[in-house]
Amino acid sequence: MRQMPPEWGPHARTWMCFPRSTYDAPIPLDQARSAWGAVALATALFEPVTMVVDPRDVADAQSLFGSSVTLLEQPLDDAWARDIGPTFVIDDGALVAVDWTFNGWGAQWWAAYNHDRAVGAAIGRSANAHVVPIDLVNEGGGIETNGDGLIVLTETVQLDPGRNPGWDRAQVEATIHDALGTTRAVWLPTGLAGDYGDYSTRGHVDLVVKFIDSATALVHDQRNPEHPDASIFATVAPLLEAAGITAIPLVGPSRLEVDGRICDWSYVNCYPVNGGLIVGTYDDPADDAALATLADAFPGRTVTPVDARTLFALGGGVHCITQQEPLVEAPCAP
Repeated sequence: MRQMPPEWGPHARTWMCFPRSTYDAPIPLDQARSAWGAVALATALFEPVTMVVDPRDVADAQSLFGSSVTLLEQPLDDAWARDIGPTFVIDDGALVAVDWTFNGWGAQWWAAYNHDRAVGAAIGRSANAHVVPIDLVNEGGGIETNGDGLIVLTETVQLDPGRNPGWDRAQVEATIHDALGTTRAVWLPTGLAGDYGDYSTRGHVDLVVKFIDSATALVHDQRNPEHPDASIFATVAPLLEAAGITAIPLVGPSRLEVDGRICDWSYVNCYPVNGGLIVGTYDDPADDAALATLADAFPGRTVTPVDARTLFALGGGVHCITQQEPLVEAPCAP
């Protein structure tokens, strides 16, 4: 029986990708690599990290990480491991790498993905998983599961005509349920407002909802009444509660704009690791309150904050650049 284990379950490792480009963003490449590196090194204190590195960048990665991170050479365009990597599931005790079709978040004009579309299968093979290609265009940041059969999706992602033209909800759900072993879906109408400009995902759920157990989820709660996301909690919480999920508000950063664009910073976009939780922070007045809520939501874990402003300047956060490989428990001896 196939199951996508919850993120808070035990991991065998974390997968990441080493930045190759910052497109035309005013972020130097070495600054981007330092931001990715901070997350990698924080994660490596809790579990193994394998970094996919373009062969042209191996020396740079070795210089940054030393022996703290394992490198896997594979051609890359970009570095969003959550989206270009596989989604790992377990099927009758065996590791399976679900390899979604990737087309640059809906074939957006700025996205390069000739190499990235092959990364999911490459990671799966390196993990000794059975690689299962899926026709649906999808990304790991576009799904959130409670580990008990429920998946949360966004209409502007899986039903995006740039991703899956002609697909309807029933087709999307059937494909995802078959791939991941889920049985129920909650559809959000949109993601965060700032996730709809250039260099965006058009509504990834991992900025909005984070399950902390099978019946409870944190939901982005923007408390700045001037922010276009001020109603997001009121929109999302009833949809989850109708599916039997208790929604807990997690305060959003109060910033309205960053560099002339709507701010989509999110504490929901955190990443649980073995015994820890890596959380993006923003030098925002809400940082301390968010960290306190997350510490309560993930008791017994060491909460490690990392500055995520550079990540979001390039299009995502801590969760977006990481992908967990679940630990497959060895069968008990007869």
